[in-house]
Amino acid sequence: MTATIIDGKAIAAELRGKVAAEVARLKREHGIVPGLAVVLVGQDAASEVYVRSKSKALVEAGMTPFDHKLPETTSEADLLALIDRLNKDKAVSGILVQLPLPPQIDPQKVIAAIDPAKDVDGFHPVNVGRLSLGLPALVPCTPYGCVMLAKTVKPSLAGLDALVIGRSNIVGKPVAQLLLAENATVTVAHSKTKDLAALARRADLLIAAIGKAEFVRGDWIKPGAIVIDVGINRVAGQEGQQAGKSRIVGDVAFDEAVKVAGAITPVPGGVGPMTIACLMLNTLRAACALNGVKANI
Repeated sequence: MTATIIDGKAIAAELRGKVAAEVARLKREHGIVPGLAVVLVGQDAASEVYVRSKSKALVEAGMTPFDHKLPETTSEADLLALIDRLNKDKAVSGILVQLPLPPQIDPQKVIAAIDPAKDVDGFHPVNVGRLSLGLPALVPCTPYGCVMLAKTVKPSLAGLDALVIGRSNIVGKPVAQLLLAENATVTVAHSKTKDLAALARRADLLIAAIGKAEFVRGDWIKPGAIVIDVGINRVAGQEGQQAGKSRIVGDVAFDEAVKVAGAITPVPGGVGPMTIACLMLNTLRAACALNGVKANI
Protein backbone atom coordinates (compact mmCIF):
# COMPACT_ATOMS: atom_id res chain seq x y z
CA MET A 1 0.00 0.00 0.00
CA THR A 2 1.30 3.44 -0.92
CA ALA A 3 -0.42 6.54 0.39
CA THR A 4 -1.90 9.25 -1.77
CA ILE A 5 0.32 12.33 -1.57
CA ILE A 6 -1.69 15.40 -0.56
CA ASP A 7 -0.35 18.12 -2.86
CA GLY A 8 -0.37 21.21 -0.68
CA LYS A 9 1.15 23.35 -3.42
CA ALA A 10 -1.64 22.59 -5.89
CA ILE A 11 -4.41 22.94 -3.30
CA ALA A 12 -2.96 26.23 -2.06
CA ALA A 13 -2.64 27.52 -5.63
CA GLU A 14 -6.30 26.79 -6.23
CA LEU A 15 -7.29 28.63 -3.04
CA ARG A 16 -5.09 31.59 -3.93
CA GLY A 17 -6.78 31.76 -7.32
CA LYS A 18 -10.20 31.92 -5.66
CA VAL A 19 -8.99 34.66 -3.32
CA ALA A 20 -7.59 36.66 -6.24
CA ALA A 21 -10.90 36.40 -8.09
CA GLU A 22 -12.79 37.62 -5.03
CA VAL A 23 -10.34 40.48 -4.50
CA ALA A 24 -10.95 41.57 -8.09
CA ARG A 25 -14.71 41.49 -7.49
CA LEU A 26 -14.42 43.54 -4.30
CA LYS A 27 -12.35 46.15 -6.08
CA ARG A 28 -14.69 46.23 -9.08
CA GLU A 29 -17.99 46.32 -7.20
CA HIS A 30 -17.07 48.09 -3.94
CA GLY A 31 -13.74 49.82 -4.46
CA ILE A 32 -12.21 47.73 -1.65
CA VAL A 33 -8.56 46.63 -1.83
CA PRO A 34 -7.56 44.37 1.09
CA GLY A 35 -4.25 45.36 2.69
CA LEU A 36 -2.03 43.39 5.05
CA ALA A 37 0.53 44.99 7.35
CA VAL A 38 3.37 42.62 8.25
CA VAL A 39 5.70 43.75 11.02
CA LEU A 40 9.14 42.19 11.31
CA VAL A 41 11.38 43.14 14.23
CA GLY A 42 15.05 42.24 13.79
CA GLN A 43 16.83 40.33 11.04
CA ASP A 44 15.87 36.69 11.44
CA ALA A 45 16.74 35.15 8.05
CA ALA A 46 13.90 32.62 8.00
CA SER A 47 11.35 35.28 8.95
CA GLU A 48 12.63 37.61 6.23
CA VAL A 49 12.18 34.92 3.58
CA TYR A 50 8.68 34.19 4.87
CA VAL A 51 7.72 37.88 4.84
CA ARG A 52 8.93 38.25 1.24
CA SER A 53 6.85 35.23 0.24
CA LYS A 54 3.78 36.75 1.88
CA SER A 55 4.25 40.09 0.15
CA LYS A 56 4.70 38.44 -3.25
CA ALA A 57 1.55 36.36 -2.78
CA LEU A 58 -0.47 39.42 -1.74
CA VAL A 59 0.59 41.40 -4.79
CA GLU A 60 -0.23 38.47 -7.09
CA ALA A 61 -3.74 38.36 -5.59
CA GLY A 62 -4.29 42.10 -6.06
CA MET A 63 -3.91 42.96 -2.38
CA THR A 64 -1.68 45.66 -0.91
CA PRO A 65 1.24 44.69 1.35
CA PHE A 66 2.39 47.14 4.03
CA ASP A 67 5.74 45.83 5.25
CA HIS A 68 7.31 47.31 8.38
CA LYS A 69 10.88 46.21 9.12
CA LEU A 70 12.07 47.42 12.52
CA PRO A 71 15.51 47.13 14.12
CA GLU A 72 16.29 44.47 16.72
CA THR A 73 16.54 47.22 19.35
CA THR A 74 12.95 48.42 18.86
CA SER A 75 11.26 49.02 22.20
CA GLU A 76 7.98 47.45 23.22
CA ALA A 77 6.42 50.92 23.46
CA ASP A 78 7.43 51.79 19.90
CA LEU A 79 6.04 48.53 18.53
CA LEU A 80 2.76 49.02 20.40
CA ALA A 81 2.55 52.56 19.02
CA LEU A 82 2.94 51.21 15.48
CA ILE A 83 0.21 48.65 16.06
CA ASP A 84 -2.08 51.40 17.33
CA ARG A 85 -1.52 53.34 14.10
CA LEU A 86 -2.18 50.25 12.01
CA ASN A 87 -5.38 49.53 13.96
CA LYS A 88 -6.63 52.99 12.98
CA ASP A 89 -5.49 52.86 9.34
CA LYS A 90 -8.48 52.10 7.12
CA ALA A 91 -6.23 50.88 4.30
CA VAL A 92 -5.00 48.08 6.56
CA SER A 93 -7.37 45.10 6.70
CA GLY A 94 -5.05 42.74 8.56
CA ILE A 95 -2.08 42.98 10.90
CA LEU A 96 0.53 40.27 11.40
CA VAL A 97 3.49 40.65 13.75
CA GLN A 98 6.12 38.06 12.85
CA LEU A 99 7.22 35.88 15.77
CA PRO A 100 9.56 35.40 17.54
CA LEU A 101 10.17 38.89 18.92
CA PRO A 102 13.33 40.18 20.67
CA PRO A 103 13.48 39.54 24.44
CA GLN A 104 12.64 43.14 25.41
CA ILE A 105 9.16 42.76 23.86
CA ASP A 106 6.35 40.73 25.45
CA PRO A 107 4.62 38.88 22.57
CA GLN A 108 1.38 38.50 24.53
CA LYS A 109 1.11 42.28 24.98
CA VAL A 110 1.69 42.74 21.28
CA ILE A 111 -0.90 40.16 20.26
CA ALA A 112 -3.46 41.64 22.67
CA ALA A 113 -2.88 45.12 21.21
CA ILE A 114 -3.96 44.10 17.71
CA ASP A 115 -7.58 44.87 16.80
CA PRO A 116 -9.27 41.42 16.86
CA ALA A 117 -11.02 42.32 13.60
CA LYS A 118 -7.57 42.71 11.96
CA ASP A 119 -5.91 39.78 13.72
CA VAL A 120 -5.31 37.63 10.62
CA ASP A 121 -3.04 35.29 12.61
CA GLY A 122 -5.99 34.41 14.84
CA PHE A 123 -3.90 34.69 18.02
CA HIS A 124 -5.80 37.45 19.85
CA PRO A 125 -7.57 36.19 23.00
CA VAL A 126 -10.90 37.30 21.56
CA ASN A 127 -10.45 35.18 18.43
CA VAL A 128 -9.11 32.27 20.47
CA GLY A 129 -12.16 32.45 22.73
CA ARG A 130 -14.60 32.73 19.84
CA LEU A 131 -13.03 29.70 18.18
CA SER A 132 -13.34 27.65 21.37
CA LEU A 133 -17.01 28.65 21.64
CA GLY A 134 -17.73 27.75 18.03
CA LEU A 135 -18.39 31.36 17.06
CA PRO A 136 -17.19 33.07 13.86
CA ALA A 137 -13.56 34.12 14.26
CA LEU A 138 -10.33 34.74 12.42
CA VAL A 139 -8.63 31.36 12.70
CA PRO A 140 -4.87 30.63 12.87
CA CYS A 141 -3.66 29.98 9.33
CA THR A 142 -1.65 26.77 9.72
CA PRO A 143 -4.39 24.88 11.61
CA TYR A 144 -6.96 26.14 9.11
CA GLY A 145 -4.79 24.81 6.29
CA CYS A 146 -4.41 21.44 8.02
CA VAL A 147 -8.15 20.92 8.18
CA MET A 148 -8.61 22.04 4.57
CA LEU A 149 -6.00 19.51 3.44
CA ALA A 150 -7.62 16.70 5.40
CA LYS A 151 -10.99 17.53 3.85
CA THR A 152 -9.60 17.20 0.34
CA VAL A 153 -9.20 13.50 1.20
CA LYS A 154 -12.37 13.07 3.23
CA PRO A 155 -14.87 15.96 2.86
CA SER A 156 -16.61 15.02 6.12
CA LEU A 157 -14.40 14.50 9.16
CA ALA A 158 -17.41 13.74 11.38
CA GLY A 159 -16.90 10.73 13.60
CA LEU A 160 -13.22 10.29 12.80
CA ASP A 161 -10.82 9.44 15.62
CA ALA A 162 -8.36 12.35 15.35
CA LEU A 163 -5.05 12.63 17.17
CA VAL A 164 -3.20 15.94 17.42
CA ILE A 165 0.41 15.54 18.54
CA GLY A 166 1.47 18.87 20.04
CA ARG A 167 -0.43 21.38 22.16
CA SER A 168 1.01 24.73 21.10
CA ASN A 169 -1.15 27.84 20.94
CA ILE A 170 -0.10 28.26 17.31
CA VAL A 171 -1.08 24.84 15.95
CA GLY A 172 -2.04 22.11 18.40
CA LYS A 173 -4.78 23.78 20.43
CA PRO A 174 -6.50 25.63 17.56
CA VAL A 175 -6.44 22.66 15.20
CA ALA A 176 -8.07 20.58 17.96
CA GLN A 177 -10.85 23.17 18.21
CA LEU A 178 -11.32 23.17 14.44
CA LEU A 179 -11.55 19.39 14.39
CA LEU A 180 -14.14 19.45 17.17
CA ALA A 181 -16.14 21.88 15.04
CA GLU A 182 -15.96 19.28 12.25
CA ASN A 183 -17.46 16.72 14.69
CA ALA A 184 -14.31 14.60 14.93
CA THR A 185 -13.43 12.86 18.20
CA VAL A 186 -10.22 14.60 19.21
CA THR A 187 -7.30 13.57 21.41
CA VAL A 188 -4.46 16.03 22.05
CA ALA A 189 -1.16 14.38 22.88
CA HIS A 190 2.01 16.02 24.20
CA SER A 191 5.35 15.35 25.89
CA LYS A 192 3.68 13.90 29.00
CA THR A 193 1.36 11.54 27.11
CA LYS A 194 1.82 7.86 27.97
CA ASP A 195 2.05 5.23 25.22
CA LEU A 196 1.75 7.73 22.40
CA ALA A 197 2.36 5.08 19.74
CA ALA A 198 -0.72 3.14 20.85
CA LEU A 199 -2.84 6.29 20.65
CA ALA A 200 -1.52 7.00 17.18
CA ARG A 201 -2.40 3.52 15.93
CA ARG A 202 -6.09 4.24 16.68
CA ALA A 203 -6.20 7.51 14.77
CA ASP A 204 -8.10 7.84 11.49
CA LEU A 205 -6.58 11.32 11.20
CA LEU A 206 -3.18 12.17 12.67
CA ILE A 207 -1.83 15.72 12.77
CA ALA A 208 1.80 15.94 13.86
CA ALA A 209 2.97 19.33 15.17
CA ILE A 210 5.52 18.51 17.83
CA GLY A 211 8.69 19.96 16.29
CA LYS A 212 10.80 16.80 16.44
CA ALA A 213 12.30 15.43 13.25
CA GLU A 214 10.70 12.17 12.08
CA PHE A 215 9.33 11.56 15.57
CA VAL A 216 6.23 9.68 14.37
CA ARG A 217 7.31 6.33 12.94
CA GLY A 218 5.62 4.32 10.24
CA ASP A 219 4.50 1.57 12.63
CA TRP A 220 2.57 4.21 14.60
CA ILE A 221 0.25 4.84 11.66
CA LYS A 222 -3.12 3.16 11.37
CA PRO A 223 -3.42 1.57 7.91
CA GLY A 224 -5.34 3.93 5.65
CA ALA A 225 -5.12 6.92 8.02
CA ILE A 226 -4.86 10.54 6.88
CA VAL A 227 -1.55 12.04 8.06
CA ILE A 228 -0.98 15.80 8.13
CA ASP A 229 2.64 16.67 8.94
CA VAL A 230 3.12 20.25 10.19
CA GLY A 231 6.78 19.81 11.15
CA ILE A 232 9.64 21.63 9.44
CA ASN A 233 12.99 20.36 10.73
CA ARG A 234 16.44 20.76 9.23
CA VAL A 235 18.64 17.68 9.66
CA ALA A 236 22.03 16.53 8.39
CA GLY A 237 22.10 14.89 4.97
CA GLN A 238 22.20 11.16 4.49
CA GLU A 239 25.28 9.26 3.45
CA GLY A 240 26.18 9.23 -0.22
CA GLN A 241 25.33 12.07 -2.58
CA GLN A 242 23.62 14.11 0.14
CA ALA A 243 26.42 13.69 2.70
CA GLY A 244 27.23 16.99 4.36
CA LYS A 245 24.10 18.71 3.01
CA SER A 246 21.18 19.44 5.29
CA ARG A 247 17.63 18.55 4.33
CA ILE A 248 14.15 19.43 5.47
CA VAL A 249 12.00 16.74 7.07
CA GLY A 250 8.73 16.71 8.93
CA ASP A 251 7.67 15.36 12.29
CA VAL A 252 6.66 12.11 10.58
CA ALA A 253 9.10 9.56 9.14
CA PHE A 254 7.70 9.99 5.64
CA ASP A 255 9.40 7.07 3.91
CA GLU A 256 7.95 4.71 6.52
CA ALA A 257 4.52 6.33 6.87
CA VAL A 258 3.84 6.57 3.15
CA LYS A 259 3.77 2.75 3.02
CA VAL A 260 0.98 2.56 5.61
CA ALA A 261 -1.15 5.72 5.48
CA GLY A 262 -4.04 6.26 3.12
CA ALA A 263 -3.00 9.87 2.44
CA ILE A 264 -0.11 11.99 3.68
CA THR A 265 1.31 15.48 3.25
CA PRO A 266 4.93 15.79 2.14
CA VAL A 267 7.49 18.09 3.76
CA PRO A 268 8.10 20.47 2.14
CA GLY A 269 5.12 21.04 -0.16
CA GLY A 270 2.30 20.06 2.17
CA VAL A 271 1.07 22.33 4.96
CA GLY A 272 3.51 25.20 4.29
CA PRO A 273 1.90 26.54 1.09
CA MET A 274 -1.52 26.39 2.73
CA THR A 275 -0.42 28.70 5.56
CA ILE A 276 0.14 31.63 3.19
CA ALA A 277 -3.01 30.83 1.20
CA CYS A 278 -5.09 30.85 4.41
CA LEU A 279 -3.44 34.11 5.48
CA MET A 280 -4.64 35.64 2.21
CA LEU A 281 -8.11 34.26 2.83
CA ASN A 282 -8.17 35.71 6.36
CA THR A 283 -7.05 39.11 5.03
CA LEU A 284 -9.81 39.05 2.43
CA ARG A 285 -12.46 38.12 4.99
CA ALA A 286 -11.22 40.76 7.42
CA ALA A 287 -11.47 43.40 4.69
CA CYS A 288 -15.02 42.37 3.92
CA ALA A 289 -16.09 42.37 7.58
CA LEU A 290 -14.51 45.79 8.23
CA ASN A 291 -16.39 47.23 5.25
CA GLY A 292 -19.71 45.50 5.88
CA VAL A 293 -19.49 43.46 2.68
CA LYS A 294 -20.21 39.73 2.37
CA ALA A 295 -17.32 37.58 1.20
CA ASN A 296 -18.18 34.99 -1.43
CA ILE A 297 -15.47 32.58 -0.34
